[in-house]
Amino acid sequence: MSNAIQKASKVLLPFILGGAILYWMYRDFDFSLISHAVRYEMNWTWMLLSLPFGVTAQLFRGMRWRQTLEPIGEHARLSTSVNSIFLSYATSLLIPRVGEFVRCGVLKRYDGVTFSKSLGTVVTERAVDSIVVLLITGVTLLLQLPVFIHFFNTTGTRLDSFLGQFTTTGYLVTFICLIAACILVWLLMQQLHIGHKVKDTASNLWQGIISLRKVDNIPLYLAYTIGIWLSYFIHFYLTFYCFEGTAHLGINCALVAFVVGSIAVIVPTPNGAGPWHFSVKTMLILYGVESNLALVFVLIVHTVQTALVVLLGIYGWIALSKKLKIEN
Repeated sequence: MSNAIQKASKVLLPFILGGAILYWMYRDFDFSLISHAVRYEMNWTWMLLSLPFGVTAQLFRGMRWRQTLEPIGEHARLSTSVNSIFLSYATSLLIPRVGEFVRCGVLKRYDGVTFSKSLGTVVTERAVDSIVVLLITGVTLLLQLPVFIHFFNTTGTRLDSFLGQFTTTGYLVTFICLIAACILVWLLMQQLHIGHKVKDTASNLWQGIISLRKVDNIPLYLAYTIGIWLSYFIHFYLTFYCFEGTAHLGINCALVAFVVGSIAVIVPTPNGAGPWHFSVKTMLILYGVESNLALVFVLIVHTVQTALVVLLGIYGWIALSKKLKIEN
């Protein structure tokens, strides 16, 4: 019974967490504004132009992952690596972070890659991406510090007055979200320890973690990394031009919103749903966007980008299934 509860919790908690935040944000929102924006106000050309960059981000990630596996004697096919990335992002919509295990499992099944070694390279990959986010964050803060200083000086906003705007319900929802996030992280750690017995294969895991120092072509690795994050940014930035109220904001505003959104998705919800909406909406309002438009923007953009993740996941699953049939 306890196992069934754990499995159910890993599926339900992310949705409860994200749903609680979204309910809090949209509890008094007029959803007819979404329909009106989609039909009459949006410039869909810019949205369509942004979608290929969502694909290239995952393509570069698959190519970079394959490169880090080679120095430790694991040779995955490029198509398998890329399709496993597609599938991993889609499965993480159901259970956040489970996609990391799924893509390692795909490589083991289709190309015979050692699971623990590939998992080790994923750990390294996440560390590298965290460093990139920190660097982008630092540069963004330096570039936009005057904006934040001006905002607080002109509005007189202080931490105590900001916190005073929170209602009792707001505090309660925040507390529940934090507890749910802690429980979900604990359950995922249990899965890592028990389900995949990483502790029993620590040597292989360590080989994967230190694989980066053995990569032959470091410039190529850096190029892949730049390609990943540049694609992510353009994928997001172009959506600003979909709406008249955000088209004028410029690249600096987009960079700030991108940074806080990238940090927000650390919270374990499906594709960052909830935390991403809240953080990006807050930054848009900081730059003068009207509250309802900010809510419209984050809901539409996140929905479309999530739909792309789903479609790529379906494609990856079909491609891998066909490959398995051919080999059998």
